[in-house]
Amino acid sequence: MRRIVSSIEAEYLRYKTLAEGAIQQLGDEDLYRKAPGDGNSVATLVWHISGNLASRFTDFLTSDGEKPWRDRESEFVHRTVSRADVLKKWDAGWEVLLGALKPLTDENLDAAVSIRGIALAVHEALHRSLAHTSYHVGQIVFMARSLLGKDWQFMSIPPGTGARRAGAAFSR
Repeated sequence: MRRIVSSIEAEYLRYKTLAEGAIQQLGDEDLYRKAPGDGNSVATLVWHISGNLASRFTDFLTSDGEKPWRDRESEFVHRTVSRADVLKKWDAGWEVLLGALKPLTDENLDAAVSIRGIALAVHEALHRSLAHTSYHVGQIVFMARSLLGKDWQFMSIPPGTGARRAGAAFSR
């Protein structure tokens, strides 16, 4: 059975779609523009998310989630790259994650995996990774919205269009 695993997979895909919607709205040069205060660019965040997903989910059930071949520090080096490079890197990390999730069942959730030598149940590792990924996707969305200003296209309910209806049952 895959009831729980499918719900986790769906959440990952929701955040993947959210980031892709933000990235799609940006101009090519916006992808490597640094955030204020020497913050990360969208490209840097993509490199980090992809590196993290590839490391954590390569041989997910059989090897430590922090692979010796991962160079985490290099993920945060500022880079000027093309949109095609950003999307290729993005897809590479997600391909590893989704490939690792595909054979999982709810029966696997209590199995043990390790990250940096720390034992975790599969469900703990998945939730930890999902939280990490959603945190950085939020940064991508915030960066894109900040760069686009009034040209930002909302990917959920735009402000002023649903709050009154949603809160009507609770108003007095």
